[in-house]
Amino acid sequence: MELTLDKTADAYKAALGMLEAKMKMMRYSESTYRTYRYMFREFLKYTYPKKLHQITETDILLFQRQLVVEKKCSRAYQNQSINAIKFYLEQVLGWDRQVYALQRPKAKQSLPLVLSVEEVQRLFACTPNLKHKTILMTIYSAGLRVSEALNLRVEDIDSDRMQIRVSGGKGDKDRNTILSERLLVVLRQYYLEYAPKYYLFESYDGLRYSSSSVRKFLKRSVKRAGIDKPVKVHTLRHSFATHLLENGTNLRYIQDLLGHTSAKTTEIYTHVSSKKLSDVISPLDTMGVYLKG
Repeated sequence: MELTLDKTADAYKAALGMLEAKMKMMRYSESTYRTYRYMFREFLKYTYPKKLHQITETDILLFQRQLVVEKKCSRAYQNQSINAIKFYLEQVLGWDRQVYALQRPKAKQSLPLVLSVEEVQRLFACTPNLKHKTILMTIYSAGLRVSEALNLRVEDIDSDRMQIRVSGGKGDKDRNTILSERLLVVLRQYYLEYAPKYYLFESYDGLRYSSSSVRKFLKRSVKRAGIDKPVKVHTLRHSFATHLLENGTNLRYIQDLLGHTSAKTTEIYTHVSSKKLSDVISPLDTMGVYLKG
């Protein structure tokens, strides 16, 4: 947003600066920081050159309407925009939630995409680079978010207790998850070849490996494996949870491993488990009669 040097522009810049300062003070993740900053800046672009104190709830609602009707933004995008605006109103200005009424878009009830065990095996087999393969295996075997995997430090791998420590996960929560014996073998090979110093997965300059790089090499591996599904990095986490459930793991344990606050979030995997569906017998098959075709 290119603003002229006027009082309104200065006020807008100050508002953005206060948003940034508050997020840093509250220790928001870098990803959330960038998202909220971008979303709030987009809102300010829309309202400029209206003075900040003249912006009303109607302006916010009209902006949200533009996102939905004109820009055809997704529900997730709209929710992030609402979150950024709410953060400014509540955390920066100290407004009470009852002062305004921002309605969130109704969540679409969609099931997560899950790979079969065979597809996961093919994916690993079609990832020849050792670092790339180790990253994918770590995400899948421990049910990690990509940010959690890339934030892992060398010391987070506890081979004595066969656990992986996840620090600062979603909601800034720490947890322990499982360390696969097969992954440990691969991790030792990886460590000998790459010798990471601080982060378990580092870029060539010693910094943390980027999520964009993971997405790029995953796309290549999916193509090599002949998997005709819109696979994302998070698909591996969904597959981890579903495969655990199909192997008989208690849903409560899966919830802890994934770091879900609510059991309802974890319960969605009961709807995508093919094994659970196959265990259900149709009432037609229980009829003690012969049917003619």
